[in-house]
Amino acid sequence: MTDVDAVYRAHSRRVLATLIRLLGDFDLAEEAVQDAFVAAVEQWPQTGPPANPYTWLVSAGRFKAIDRLRRRARFDALLGELAARLAPAAAEPFEESPDLPDDRLRLIFTCCHPALPADAQVAMTLREVCGLTTEEIARAFLTGPPTVAQRIVRAKNKIKTNRIGYAVPPPAELPSRLDPVLSTVYLIFTEGYAPASGEAVVRADLTGEAIRLGHLLAELLPDPEVRGLLALMLLQDSRRDARTTPGGDLVLLPDQDRSRWHRDQITAAADLLARARASGQVGTYALQARIALVHAEAPTAEATDWPRIVDLYDLLTRADPSPVVALNRAVALAMRDGPAAGLAELDAVLAGGRLDGYHLAHSARADLLRRLGRVTEARAAYERALALVRQEPQRRFLKRRLADLP
Repeated sequence: MTDVDAVYRAHSRRVLATLIRLLGDFDLAEEAVQDAFVAAVEQWPQTGPPANPYTWLVSAGRFKAIDRLRRRARFDALLGELAARLAPAAAEPFEESPDLPDDRLRLIFTCCHPALPADAQVAMTLREVCGLTTEEIARAFLTGPPTVAQRIVRAKNKIKTNRIGYAVPPPAELPSRLDPVLSTVYLIFTEGYAPASGEAVVRADLTGEAIRLGHLLAELLPDPEVRGLLALMLLQDSRRDARTTPGGDLVLLPDQDRSRWHRDQITAAADLLARARASGQVGTYALQARIALVHAEAPTAEATDWPRIVDLYDLLTRADPSPVVALNRAVALAMRDGPAAGLAELDAVLAGGRLDGYHLAHSARADLLRRLGRVTEARAAYERALALVRQEPQRRFLKRRLADLP
């Protein structure tokens, strides 16, 4: 059973993506994946795991799907016709073709098709490509599970009704189809890098999957923003081992042991950014990555080039004038010009109301107030952040900050 569990974690989403291509139906493929793993649980303890679990599971899933269609055919003749069409291909064991694009990449482009609403694109990709539960997606969206479930059902129906192709777009269409794909991959990464709730500071399964998808995208389309996104994820992920104490508590960037940062990832990211800049086009992901690289190249927190970071945030603000970017710029400004300057800018951002429910905005404000000696206001801001946060390590961190106030 342990072997099957490990294979499920490693291969279930890849098996699903391939079965969607082979069967042409999301729901049928999801059922086939479950049937294939049930068969694995029953057979592998006696026979041992196969040499290639992925191809075994795809073959088993396809056979199980055809059996399921045949059983249903007495109620719906069309299902019998579908089973008859699928059966000849299923008679041969499935073999992976190195010439085909990765099926999960096909699946991402299908889930991110422009015919689907943006929120449905993200929900579909998180569910189908990454295997997040409806509840996990709902937390990431700050909405209810029934709402997310409805989005996914409507998206699947639209894919089927509109006969949206399960394919990587041709080269001429790739640039216009890329933005929602990059947004989705980065959301997958951020859900792993900073989970919305739970005990984990990092979900390495999600960050690793997003980085793998970033590599695939970079191979498929060496676009500056693809490289920028991959560089950004590599730089953020390079700090993963230093972000927590042995007891699982959060360690902020200035306090991290930089010897534990993964220098190979930092080097790879710097190379990606150099190639992105050589194109003459710099987008929002590349700008964020350049900010992260300034942090990564500083030998100590005190040596961080804050004027350079503020300059980069100025560029990013023009490219992406979002309240979160403005918040981050305010924090950088506080490091360059002092907490009073940062607080004035942060309060201006909060006055817009769009970050009122964002715990990081209130914890940043609390920290600036603490540094200014405005203890009563800092306490209120920490308490506001604590009321909003759902991740347990962040809750413990905020409680410690509150307890340390005089």
